[in-house]
Formats: sequence, structure tokens, C-alpha cells
Amino acid sequence: MSAQSLAMQQFDHEGFEIHVSAAPIEENAARYSYTAYICHPGANPALPGHTVHFHADGEETFRTEQDALEEAAHIGRSIIDGTHPDLSVLSLVTQGF
Repeated sequence: MSAQSLAMQQFDHEGFEIHVSAAPIEENAARYSYTAYICHPGANPALPGHTVHFHADGEETFRTEQDALEEAAHIGRSIIDGTHPDLSVLSLVTQGF
């Protein structure tokens, strides 16, 4: 991802916040990727255990910044809802962050 990430966008879902940053891919500015994390409102993302981080997998890219943001929000909702196959917010719930 480019060192100059675009502004962080926030989506709220089921009492959690999904924070997403989409940015053009350096080798191909016509394609975008994203990095994101989930936390409770008011959590400090700099502290260990206060977030669940995720990002676009492997070679997955998107035609527009908006497409990348929408996919990240969708993945974040699946993590929160417990339907994602690999990630969960259980650690945030059990630790009370």
C-alpha cells in the first residue's frame, strides 16, 4: 500500500466501530487495497488487545477507493457478526475493551 494512505473512514455496527483506510497500490495507482481494524467506541487503537486488525488478502485489489471501503466494511461486519471464518471480536468482548 502507498505510504500516503487516504483518510480513515468509520462504520458503526452492533456496538463496534470499523475503521478503514483505503489507498492506491503503489505499483498500480488504478487499483486500491485497504487496511482496517475493529474496536469498541472510545478504545485506544494504540494499546495492545484493544483492536482486531484485518486487511485485503493477498492479491485482492479493488477498482475504486469506494469499492475497497465497502468491501472492508462488509468484512468487518462479518467479523463482528461471527460469520467470518478466521477472525472474531471475542477477545474484545471477553477483555471488556
